[in-house]
Amino acid sequence: MKCRHCLAELDLPLVDLGFAPPSNAYLTPANLHAPEKYFPLRVLVCTQCWLVQTEDYAQAGELFSADYAYFSSTSTGWLDHAAMYAVAMTRQLRLSQGYLLKNFVAAGIPCLGIEPTASTAAAAESLGIPVLREFFGEELGTRLAVNGKQADLVAGNNVYAHVPDINDFSRCLFVVLKFGGS
Repeated sequence: MKCRHCLAELDLPLVDLGFAPPSNAYLTPANLHAPEKYFPLRVLVCTQCWLVQTEDYAQAGELFSADYAYFSSTSTGWLDHAAMYAVAMTRQLRLSQGYLLKNFVAAGIPCLGIEPTASTAAAAESLGIPVLREFFGEELGTRLAVNGKQADLVAGNNVYAHVPDINDFSRCLFVVLKFGGS
């Protein structure tokens, strides 16, 4: 396996946690007695750039299915943090117009959610948040920038650990942010 950042060969193990099913892959009554899919859960360290990362065996589509169940909005503490963050960023960036984005929408600030999982995207849309159902990557960022949709602020929580290509994701940040954006 190659490093998700610098593409060096990974050969330094940090910890082996055995095997685990995909997170949030809840079983239905119909499949309780069927074989369950498990993946190795090993963590490696890149000896070139020192990025600590899981050894990946699953494709993004296997982990982020249409019925993906994790929602940050189930934590009241996190919701409070998101509301305070939205107020702070609105003030700091002098903005005039998700659990996080709904706070900006409520303040009249135009937002766009980028969400590849159908269930999470639908939940955001039900709150009045426009959503593109895609992975956040350089091609998308370029498309948005060409169409005049660069951002003053890009906010992502618990994202880098889950994106298939962290370098492509990072290049998107560069392309999609306005000069002086955060």
